[in-house]
Amino acid sequence: MRKNFGARGALVASMVIFGTLGLFTRKISVSSGELALYRAVMAAAVIGAALLISRQKLDLQAVKKELLLLLLSGAALGINWILLFEAYRYTTVSTATLSYYFAPVLVTVISPVLFREKFTGKQVLCFVMSTTGLVLISVTGSLFGGGQDGRGILFGLSAAVFYATVVLLNKYIRGIAGLHRTFFQFLAAALVLTPYVLCTGGITLNALDGMGWICLAVVGLVHTGLAYCLYFGAVGRLPGQTAAILSYCDPLVAVILSVTVLGEPMTVWQVLGGLLILGFTLWGELPSRKKAEGSF
Repeated sequence: MRKNFGARGALVASMVIFGTLGLFTRKISVSSGELALYRAVMAAAVIGAALLISRQKLDLQAVKKELLLLLLSGAALGINWILLFEAYRYTTVSTATLSYYFAPVLVTVISPVLFREKFTGKQVLCFVMSTTGLVLISVTGSLFGGGQDGRGILFGLSAAVFYATVVLLNKYIRGIAGLHRTFFQFLAAALVLTPYVLCTGGITLNALDGMGWICLAVVGLVHTGLAYCLYFGAVGRLPGQTAAILSYCDPLVAVILSVTVLGEPMTVWQVLGGLLILGFTLWGELPSRKKAEGSF
């Protein structure tokens, strides 16, 4: 019980940290690609140090075997970050986050095709209702926020596509699990993002003020390095249903802070759309009653 309580606390803490990401990125005046590169480098350093301190051995043979998938998933992760940061620039944190949280719906739709999983009536309903929520957010955002808001929603949805890609690629990576896999994906992301940044604007750290440097350090070390360590240290010790429920602290915190701290507007229709996306996505991730009863 105490172990589970500690794991729950660690998972909630990681989700709360993830939920505050948008607040800090607003203060960092570098390009989205450059920010994604620094995030990958600092996070890889933190996780690498954690693996060394805990003396967890790396299976280099497994890494060699899964190298192509690690590079592809790392590249998709880096692109996902760039698109998410762009979404924060063009629309509110709440709208960007809710658009981004369409990713689990995409995974649910694509998984039956790739892994020959059964596509149930429940999943169809969740997809339809979540899509309806996304439409409500998109339409009201375009009507009341103008072209900029619509562009931000498009970036958020594109980020969701690449995050779903990472999740699906991870299902093929069987020889490396958890924090080890994430460590190599961050290294791969940094490897892919470095030439992109150098070719699209270069290093512009001299443009940062004191607050920008602090926020950059927090995004790389805390929002990524520490948060992922907490997440993987907790998620393996919790039932999947509990982890799925607690993971929704992330978008809830992001939406609350967007409205209360940043003072960003949110219409009734966007609230309804957000509830449809989060509610039906969560329901889709939870096992059915019959399946849950059969597992005990």
